[in-house]
Amino acid sequence: MSGSYEQDGPGMKTEVREAAVVAVVVAFFGALLGVLWWWLAPSVPLVGDVVDKSWVVYFKDSEGEQAVGVDGTFTLLALAFGLVSAVGVFLWRRRGGVPLVVALAVGGFLGSLLAWRVGVWLGPTEDVIAHAQEVGKGVTFSAPLKLGAKGVWLAWPLAALVVHLGLTALFGPRDADPYQGPGPSEGHQQTGPYGVPPA
Repeated sequence: MSGSYEQDGPGMKTEVREAAVVAVVVAFFGALLGVLWWWLAPSVPLVGDVVDKSWVVYFKDSEGEQAVGVDGTFTLLALAFGLVSAVGVFLWRRRGGVPLVVALAVGGFLGSLLAWRVGVWLGPTEDVIAHAQEVGKGVTFSAPLKLGAKGVWLAWPLAALVVHLGLTALFGPRDADPYQGPGPSEGHQQTGPYGVPPA
């Protein structure tokens, strides 16, 4: 009887501990995402001018798509990090579980926030008026890194969830079918004619 009540999996406490480790490690990689975003994102050119003795800043190319490219770069990198983190967690822990899935989502979201802050910190100053005054009137300079659509923060956790759930469904351990009858070796012993076991 004790076998039928044997615990399935490592136990909830162990799963929660592993999930906490996953969340912290995944979030930590947000710093790397931030560095890559700062490095790969296109520069948005600004120009400063003096109007009525006051400094104003405007886009050098008002129809340029660099600002969209900044968001797109972050999104593509976040999707890639979501894919890699999901594969890494699955290879380390080849089973699903609510704590692990929640940890991937939380870690991915926190990693996106960290990446955003790191990229902004590494990028040009956010005080565009001071920057314009520093470089001079009519001189092109780069705008600070910023995300126009904050929804891109969800790219990493959503990608991680989808990939991890897919890997678990395809390659994860299978539960025994409770409706499947016992095999020949698990049921009664096979017998031949007249109740004599076959040779």
